[in-house]
Amino acid sequence: MNLLRGTPVPMVTIGTMLAYLATKDEFVRDAPSIADIVQDSVRQHLGISIAHGSSEYSSWQNSLGNAMFHVMNSPDVPADAGVAVEYRINGRRQRIDFLVAGMDERGQKNLVIIELKQWSTVDASPLRDCVRTFVGHSTRDVIHPSYQAWSYARQLLDFYEVVEADDIRVHPCAYVHNCDQPGPLFDSGLAPILTKAPLFIQGEHLKLRSHIASRVQTGPGTTLLESVDTSAVRPGKQLVEALTEMLDGNEEFTLVDEQKLTLEQIVDLARRTAATGKSVMLVKGGPGTGKSLIAVNSMVRLSQEGLNVRYVTKNAAPRRVYERKLQGRYRAADIREMFVTSDAFREAERDAYDVLLVDEAHRLPLRGGLYGNLGEHQVREIIRSARTSVFFVDEDQMVTWRDVGTVAEIEECATAESAALSSTELSSQFRCAGAEEYMDWLDATLGLNDQQPSPLPVSSFDFRVLDDPEELRELIVEKNRSNNRSRLVAGYCWNWVSRRDPRAYDIEIPGTRFKMKWNLETDGSTWMIEPHSVDQVGCIHTAQGLECEYVGVIIGPDLIERDGDLVTDPFARARTDQSLKGFKRDLDRDRDGALRRADRLIRNTYMTLMSRGMSGCYVYCTDDGARDYFRRATRTHSN
Repeated sequence: MNLLRGTPVPMVTIGTMLAYLATKDEFVRDAPSIADIVQDSVRQHLGISIAHGSSEYSSWQNSLGNAMFHVMNSPDVPADAGVAVEYRINGRRQRIDFLVAGMDERGQKNLVIIELKQWSTVDASPLRDCVRTFVGHSTRDVIHPSYQAWSYARQLLDFYEVVEADDIRVHPCAYVHNCDQPGPLFDSGLAPILTKAPLFIQGEHLKLRSHIASRVQTGPGTTLLESVDTSAVRPGKQLVEALTEMLDGNEEFTLVDEQKLTLEQIVDLARRTAATGKSVMLVKGGPGTGKSLIAVNSMVRLSQEGLNVRYVTKNAAPRRVYERKLQGRYRAADIREMFVTSDAFREAERDAYDVLLVDEAHRLPLRGGLYGNLGEHQVREIIRSARTSVFFVDEDQMVTWRDVGTVAEIEECATAESAALSSTELSSQFRCAGAEEYMDWLDATLGLNDQQPSPLPVSSFDFRVLDDPEELRELIVEKNRSNNRSRLVAGYCWNWVSRRDPRAYDIEIPGTRFKMKWNLETDGSTWMIEPHSVDQVGCIHTAQGLECEYVGVIIGPDLIERDGDLVTDPFARARTDQSLKGFKRDLDRDRDGALRRADRLIRNTYMTLMSRGMSGCYVYCTDDGARDYFRRATRTHSN
């Protein structure tokens, strides 16, 4: 991570994403003590501590030291083939169990991905691309290991530049080495995924060896794996750019692990509830965990099955952006039918819809209408209107005084409407270049939890603190030139004077040359994708629910440093800001409670703004102390 100007900041690096790297012969020699070796490497290189004797430790000894030892311990697999264990993909939580790298007889570079499972018994699952087995402390639905291996291969192909540049072929497969009954693992409905990623079971180690040996016949040692580990990483696709293809039924995103499982759970719940009863599902997850992606995929799948389904969000910005992207491919009336406001269900009949997918549910107000005085309770109105309601929630992104979409509120309304309640949680982060450490650091740095900021590691996500807002603007303009996907946003601490006087500038920062206007009223909610958007500053209302490649964030005087800590000042918000409307009224009723709530909303606002970027976030603070605070946080050491 880079910092511009001021004192250079030493950064802490977690080093390679490869927990273990060796040649085939070295792996065979290490096999008797492989669990201890990998345990130490995972702690050293990935920053993850695994207890001696834990289930994961035991799996290393059984799957690596036993199962894969017998597969690899043969001259059929060349001595100088590269072997990697526990490869963490692009800094994300997902780890590839086992990789073998080398070249075939034609000199073609190949990577073989092997997903390892210790399952001994497996049952069928009603969920697509899933099976049911005992994991942890219970029997539950899990992603089929072949799908898991294939999804990891897709991530390497989609994001790693060296894979395309060096024409590296990626071959996923799975090995369930304790299971001797094929049964549901080879169900006919799984044929498409088994074709993409073959599966091997107990007694088929020779078949797996042959699968590897046909693709890896010569080295070159570990260099191929090292080139993948150090590869430049392409930014991910933006949902709005891929929306049209997704609605046409084309696969534009590969859902990974919990994302895929959540999608299948939603589809299954909707099928079961369509006949009887009423269900509510909570999907909890932070920025970039894929909530919107799952919501749109669910809408496509359920529509294809003939269910009456709608995508619902209070935020106008995502709806308007989606509508703009779909113009010309769908009728305007059809688009408005697909993507609807949460205000739309005041007069709907009970169970008028099969499924309502409520994105950004934390932004739901108590009542609808321009003045928030219409209807009964938006959460209850939604639940009442559909047989199945799915609420995608992140309470840390509640940013206005009207937001009431808490988990507790949704659960209470579900009970009041006699709806069966279920929930799941998404933890893996796919925005911010997959740098989960950045999101953990951001939560701690902004005081959204009780943790001290951890070292901010070097990664493909570009975070910088700048001393000059004009330099921040220039940097965003430069990043924006290639694809019009970088934007400048700010906390709402400046009045919107240009709304009445087009010649005036809204944001002027004393002591600098910086002068800019808030996003144009003519753009409204589509500001994020307009070609001239980089010339204005966006706010939380036009940015939340959307993403850009690089985001520049101006932190205003509502978040300042005092006595070594970040503190908030709700009175520094602009008088034209509606986010804290109701704060002063409640201040008279309960001063401490109102100040606590305003403090949280301000911190949530900056967390939301600082997590919009897929590839980088650049920050300028109007308060010198806050700027220094962020710099100190980036160079936090554990020593």
